[in-house]
Amino acid sequence: MNRPLVPGLIADGESDEGFLGVVISRQLRELTWLSPHTVDVEAAEVVACGRERMVTALEELAADCHVLFTHDDERERGGKADGVRYHSHYLVPVIGLGRTEGWLLADSGVWAGLEGSDLSLLPARPRDVERITDPAGVLAATVPRRGKPVRDYYEYIGRNIDLAVLAQVPGYANWVAETRNALKGLGYL
Repeated sequence: MNRPLVPGLIADGESDEGFLGVVISRQLRELTWLSPHTVDVEAAEVVACGRERMVTALEELAADCHVLFTHDDERERGGKADGVRYHSHYLVPVIGLGRTEGWLLADSGVWAGLEGSDLSLLPARPRDVERITDPAGVLAATVPRRGKPVRDYYEYIGRNIDLAVLAQVPGYANWVAETRNALKGLGYL
């Protein structure tokens, strides 16, 4: 019997929707690959909102989703995410994503596959993306110059970034560990 797994994402920007929504579903598929059950990971349901609508958005998603992820740049600029917590009404795990701005820059190989990308500002080691003080600026300098806005590359990078390379970023590795624990608690692993 197949078990559905529907992730939800509270997004606060275009990169969240195009990049994080795709990466979340890909990572969940990888985590549940060795599950004793057949798990059908669906596409992440995304609600874009500011802090003032966060609770309402959590409630909307909790009605349909099994696990929720939040990304709030303002709260997370000063530190790491606050780990797994549960939305009290539905007892749905809510996992903070932490600082994700640099994640798009972790895999130079995916950028090398885009003709015209400038790889000169990308760090030598994936873990070093967390040291970039202006990831948006580095991203803007990295994308190919073909008149496309940066946001046009988010989904492509999300679909093609090497998850093993991304796992070398400490913040990403922490998020994966918290997600694995939540999936264990839900009986998926």
